[in-house]
Amino acid sequence: MDDMRPSGGAGAMGLASLFPPGLQAIYGECRRLYPEQPNPLQVTAIVKYWLGGPDPLDYISMYRCEGSPAQHVPEHWHYVSFGLSDLYGDNRVHEFTGQDGPSGFGFELTFRLKREAGETAPPTWPAELMQGLARYVFQSENTFCSGDHVSWHSPLDNSESRIQHMLLTEDPQLQPVQTPFGLLTFLQIVGVCTEELQAAQQWNGQGILDLLRTVHVAGGPWLITDMRRGETIFEIDPHLQQERVDKGIETDGSNLSGVSAKCAWEDLSRPPDDEDDSRSICVGSQPRRLSDKDTEQIREALRRGLEINNKPVLPPISGQRQSHDRPQQSVGHLQSQQTSRSRKDSLESESSAAIVPHELVRTRQLESVHLQFNQESGTLIPLCLKGRLLHGRHFTYKSITGDTAITFVSTGVEGAFATEEHPYAAHGPWLQILLTEEFVERMLEDLEDLTAREVPKLPKEYSWPEKKLKISILPDSVFDSPLQ
Repeated sequence: MDDMRPSGGAGAMGLASLFPPGLQAIYGECRRLYPEQPNPLQVTAIVKYWLGGPDPLDYISMYRCEGSPAQHVPEHWHYVSFGLSDLYGDNRVHEFTGQDGPSGFGFELTFRLKREAGETAPPTWPAELMQGLARYVFQSENTFCSGDHVSWHSPLDNSESRIQHMLLTEDPQLQPVQTPFGLLTFLQIVGVCTEELQAAQQWNGQGILDLLRTVHVAGGPWLITDMRRGETIFEIDPHLQQERVDKGIETDGSNLSGVSAKCAWEDLSRPPDDEDDSRSICVGSQPRRLSDKDTEQIREALRRGLEINNKPVLPPISGQRQSHDRPQQSVGHLQSQQTSRSRKDSLESESSAAIVPHELVRTRQLESVHLQFNQESGTLIPLCLKGRLLHGRHFTYKSITGDTAITFVSTGVEGAFATEEHPYAAHGPWLQILLTEEFVERMLEDLEDLTAREVPKLPKEYSWPEKKLKISILPDSVFDSPLQ
């Protein structure tokens, strides 16, 4: 349960010497921006997360921002979270790792909501939205980056609004803060329509954010979310789709390197009674566990995308996390329910080292495989093929219900354990599929109906017998087995 009350800054917390240093650092940056609002309204977690409460964010401050008439920035409410970074430095929430790295997860969330005429107090629903995103981060330990997007599939304020998804970008005013517990940045949530989310998936989030900045009613330079916006940027300016997005996809491909999804696979080349049968990871069965090294490599494959001019490389299995270099694209299938899971982030891979499989799990070469996806994941297969593999890149589906992972790789990707001679290879529950350009072009033709507006009747099956490959698009209910 949350409580809303004016905050008193350091004074309300007691003496400044008792004011938690991480909290003080964020509060100081907000005070720089809003010196006339020392005591903003705050939504406060009554039972703190570190005391067993459900809400990871200790506080969410809500400021009234006058905007900038000269830049066509309207008056709005500015929300700032406290809790994704390390506020206390005593390991009660985040492990203290020193000043040189990130503070906690390395960021706090912000949100800018257009103020409605006559509104005298900020709506509190954005606070619950931010808590929902924070729960995902704490549960998955996946961080967000500028350019990431989150598919929410519901109006952000539970109204009839078309604003049903989110992009993330750097807050235009709050600057990065160096705290005693590390560095943190401020990532702003930007509400978008379904068509804008899809464009971000097909091209990249930064490109769509740039377009939103040029359309005043769709966000403008400070990317203000207007829940009453009834038109997409493509309806406001039809030329944006063809002249910017379509050309960008053709030139750049997609920067989206993976999604967390409802997916599964099975090895059709093994008899059901084989003791080493990989059917233990298919739908309806207990999934085999990934090793820590495998998990880290898949995390890196999703975290680290591929720049246009560099040789695509799958990161090596490593026990150490690699640092973030340049924010790129990612995706989330995060729905407005706490039980859902979401995205991994992505950056350019630095290493060209070959994969060294975990010594206890051998890599198996498979003759025939069956891939299974829910409808939402299935609609991204053409994007995976056209926007990624035809540009010499890779794309990973990581199951949200278990350890299953499916990585599609092109012949230009180094470090894969799938090869042209053995295009289907598994490392525990992680499957890699290598597809030639010729086969990708054929699959795009056969899968064309996945991009149609009409929802296909499920289940839907696609098969390439000579390639010994089958893909099924299944209802969500098939993936909801508690065993997964």
